[in-house]
Amino acid sequence: MVECRNLSVRYGGVTALSDLSFQVRRSPERGQFIAILGPSGCGKSTLLNVIAGLLGPTDGQILVNGTPIEGPGRDRGMVFQQYSSFPHLTVLQNILFGMQINRDEIQLDRAGRHERAMGLIQQVGLTGHEGKYPHQLSGGQQQRVAIARTLALEPGIILMDEAFSALDEPTRLEMQELVVDLWYRIKPTIFCVTHSVTEAVYLGERVWIFTRGPGQIAYDITDCIPPSPGISPMVAQERADFRNAAEIVTEAFRRVANGKTSSTRPQNGRAGKKA
Repeated sequence: MVECRNLSVRYGGVTALSDLSFQVRRSPERGQFIAILGPSGCGKSTLLNVIAGLLGPTDGQILVNGTPIEGPGRDRGMVFQQYSSFPHLTVLQNILFGMQINRDEIQLDRAGRHERAMGLIQQVGLTGHEGKYPHQLSGGQQQRVAIARTLALEPGIILMDEAFSALDEPTRLEMQELVVDLWYRIKPTIFCVTHSVTEAVYLGERVWIFTRGPGQIAYDITDCIPPSPGISPMVAQERADFRNAAEIVTEAFRRVANGKTSSTRPQNGRAGKKA
């Protein structure tokens, strides 16, 4: 479980997050997939950095399974917007890197680490590219490497900060489908920041919309979000339940953008507010 208790983060005189509280529980089947939307500068990326242990809270606490986060850990992995592979290492070497650094903790010998890396290369669709360097890969392939490298340590929590925003639309849709498939098979808790309503509805089973900074959760939308495993984004977006969910999320986002964060909802109250 990830629990946030009255979290505030300030940079000098700027407050990025203010008195933020939530709980994200893991079900017996899998972790939750939280897609996070909000105006620019509302603290979405700040929250991911705090969960990752890259940034400390000014006030309050954030805990994983009851333990306060005090720094980065291999139980949490992050996929950044910018391509983050080591340029001097091959695909295989990049994926092996974290396992080699943490070899005593993960208790895998050289052969076991190699087997896991090759399995991940297959899962993210990079078979045949394991000997290539990052500059020899497309943007989508580089993000596949980043995802595989993150999964190599088998983290229970994956943080994605606009991971697909730099990709062209066909590649972006392909990556969305890959991530949903991996989530269902590997079962981590995922927090994903995005600026796209359709991406949030496709990826997430729960969509948070942050207020303008200092950020708080204005809307926590769950009931109307349709499941997407096994369905391509293009097909999903044509379905009536997806279009309905996208309309609900869009309306809630507009209310936030206009400074209105009441939970009142004209369409059966299906978008709830939880701060």
